[in-house]
Amino acid sequence: MPTLVNYSGDDDFYSGSLYANPTDSSLMLSLGLHVDVFCLPRKRSRISAPFVFRGDEFEQKRPSIDVLPDECLFEILRRLPGGQERSACACVSKRWVTLLSSTRNTDICGSRNTDSLKPDKGLVSNEVDESSKLDKESTLPVSNENEEQDLESDGHLNRCLEGKKATDIRLAAIAVGTSSRGGLGKLMVRGSNSSRGVTDFGLSAIARGCPSLRVLSLWNVSSISDEGLSEIANGCYRLEKLDLCQCPQISDKGMIAIAENCPNLTAVAVESCPNIGNESLQAIGKHCPNLQSISVKDCPSVGDQGVASLLSSTTYVMTKVKLQGVCITDVSLAVLGHYGKAVTEIVLAGLQNVSERGFWVMGNAHGLHKLKLITITSCRGVTDLGLEAVGKGCPNLKQLCLRKCSLLSDTGLVAFTKTAVSLECLQLEECNRVTQRGVLGALSNCGAKLKVLSLVKCMGIKDMILALPVLSPCKSLRSLSIRNCPGFGSSSLAMVGKLCPQTQYIDLSGLCGITDAGILPFLESCEAGLVKVNINGCMNLTDAVVKAIARRHGGTLQVLTLDGCRMITDASLVAIAESCPLLHDLDVSKSAVTDFGIATLSYAKQLDLQILCISGCSNVTDKSIPFLGKLGQTLVGLNLQQCKSISSRAVELLVEHLWRCDILS
Repeated sequence: MPTLVNYSGDDDFYSGSLYANPTDSSLMLSLGLHVDVFCLPRKRSRISAPFVFRGDEFEQKRPSIDVLPDECLFEILRRLPGGQERSACACVSKRWVTLLSSTRNTDICGSRNTDSLKPDKGLVSNEVDESSKLDKESTLPVSNENEEQDLESDGHLNRCLEGKKATDIRLAAIAVGTSSRGGLGKLMVRGSNSSRGVTDFGLSAIARGCPSLRVLSLWNVSSISDEGLSEIANGCYRLEKLDLCQCPQISDKGMIAIAENCPNLTAVAVESCPNIGNESLQAIGKHCPNLQSISVKDCPSVGDQGVASLLSSTTYVMTKVKLQGVCITDVSLAVLGHYGKAVTEIVLAGLQNVSERGFWVMGNAHGLHKLKLITITSCRGVTDLGLEAVGKGCPNLKQLCLRKCSLLSDTGLVAFTKTAVSLECLQLEECNRVTQRGVLGALSNCGAKLKVLSLVKCMGIKDMILALPVLSPCKSLRSLSIRNCPGFGSSSLAMVGKLCPQTQYIDLSGLCGITDAGILPFLESCEAGLVKVNINGCMNLTDAVVKAIARRHGGTLQVLTLDGCRMITDASLVAIAESCPLLHDLDVSKSAVTDFGIATLSYAKQLDLQILCISGCSNVTDKSIPFLGKLGQTLVGLNLQQCKSISSRAVELLVEHLWRCDILS
């Protein structure tokens, strides 16, 4: 036993041991290297002694702050002087970042209102890297992670977590790393880690550390419930946009909390959330007077009660409405037509319970005077009568897009174009009762303002010789897109060309029925000069078409797509090289061009190609490599996929030479 020091007090000291083990570390307090004090046993210390005795020997143990309980460590961490120090401490361990993320900004000693802070561009958040300890679940600095983008938006930072990178510990690190630099403004979580995904704990960390959050987007996050969303509601009162997709555990309870605590909410999008229903929309309409955009998709619990209540409560602020796959009836469309006085954009899709009457009432309610765009998909209520009513009730409508409206015929389309005097864009997709007569009638009626016409997969359009009255030309049309309409042939194209002499952008992809005889008159009737031409998949067209395009429109042509035109040869490339100085994008995939054509392009002094696609051209061989290298002086994109006559070695040499060009092989 070491020498005992003299002590004056009530307790007596002895040179012998009173206990069986005189070296019990819980009875010894070190005063120095050779001086020990022996005292009566007391309450067990929560801090381990710096010496560990083992028989007659002892070794010195390194003190660690981690032996402190969480409440003590929390008190230390909340006294850190700045955000950079807190971020550095978050890199120590999962325990530390968890404690730091549980600290609200108001709990930090000497903290200021984070809403007044501006982001520091010179700093990046030090998000935890635990690859050397724990289970390698890390939160790396955002500058090294593609999924966590350190951008500025309206004075705040953005973060995006995707897939396996979306975990609670990363959200905790984000909350710590951004809280002192203006705060997190936008958070997007796409998917979730299958084993350690985002839960309410991670969302709670964001709620505590990021009160400036304005945009929250959660996609396919099944482990987040009302508890996490309620934490966001209580901590992020400045929230403006909320986007929820495939969040099955979130119900009306969480949405009501958001509505009651976030009065600045301007946009809400809910998709595939089966437990969100009418009560959520009612609460939003009641407590969010600034709501401008609502989108509800595939939510079976939403019906007329919720939609009608929301629309009637936001009469003068709601500008965008999207309703898809919800159980609403004609009542909701009637309310929309009456109360949508500020609505400028409407999207309606998959409304199986809405009839012709709903669209008729919506148009005749005369409340959609500011509507500019309407998109309707798979709605059986879109009939000739219903569409005509929409045209009459929406005098400022500029864009109409109809998809899979099987009951709409030529009569309704022509009647609509007569009343929609402001229409600038008309798009029809899979409207199979619309024929050549309806298309030509619509073009004639919209001659003053229509700029874009798009027809996609309209099987009812077929070449017919019609006894039509004299039609007015549509001189305002600039873009014509007729894609995958197998019945649309040379006769229809020639008639459209006569009605639209100012067309500059044409897309005729997938029209297997057109021939040189049909398209050449169309090209001759285009007076303004074509800028973009896409005849992808038109297998019956020959070099004569390309020569005509080069001769008549070579001075304005910028993009030419000939993919799948098997009869196009080197003669077309010669014409392009001679007459198209502005062409920067050329696609001759799956054509009959050879090495000679590529060489011709490379020697064209006035040509300034930036993108060249020769995918699937089996007649292009290794001999073209020098010519492609010469073209590469201006190229930024080159597609050599499925060029079986070009060897891999030749491609490797080309890649080394054209290091500035993206080459697909």
